[in-house]
Amino acid sequence: MEEYKPLKEWPETEKPREKLLKYGEHRLSKVELLAILIRSGTKGESAIDLARKILNKFGSFRNMSNTGIREWKKIKGLGEAKICQIKAAIEIGRRFMEEEIEEEKVKITTPQEVVKYIMPRMRDLKREVFKVLHLDAKNRIIKVEEITEGTVNQANPIIREIFTRALENFTVSIICIHNHPSGDPTPSREDREFTKKLFEAGDILGIKVFDHIIIGDNSFFSFAKELNNF
Repeated sequence: MEEYKPLKEWPETEKPREKLLKYGEHRLSKVELLAILIRSGTKGESAIDLARKILNKFGSFRNMSNTGIREWKKIKGLGEAKICQIKAAIEIGRRFMEEEIEEEKVKITTPQEVVKYIMPRMRDLKREVFKVLHLDAKNRIIKVEEITEGTVNQANPIIREIFTRALENFTVSIICIHNHPSGDPTPSREDREFTKKLFEAGDILGIKVFDHIIIGDNSFFSFAKELNNF
């Protein structure tokens, strides 16, 4: 059996942090990137060993993102601080994608284009989240915003917040999106009633509601597509 060596005793050219500084983060493997977040191992197990164990268990960063804390705590040598560091890093990656959408001022012309940008951010969430894309006069995304007040089942509070934010951002039109944690995007009766009220409120306030999209697991439902109205 190969003798165990703590990471600090590895040659400089093989240490993940030193490799990142010399060659750049793109040259590191998934295990090495994860080891940098973990920082230190445990007795008889380096950060690299621990990172490899995590990847063997979950298989991918996507699976890590949608696995609850309880499951993470089953991994020997992984305390709450390390779990928080990894989960925070994954969330930063997701939010980076939204910032890119805003900075590029992506132009939206179809529901599929919305889903292309939003699906990776929402398909794995274990709780229902409601987002609004704010668009300018040329249908370019100027802001991606999460609505925190109310739910689809409590239509009036959430509709009030949606249009208050739209007016504050001088939004010309909006696209609303929420996910179904079950993975099935089929709209419920509450989804349909909410969408009807959403379109009515937009007409009254002069803010065009292009669509309400429900995100599932690699699938989606578009009310505008159903009505041939995008």
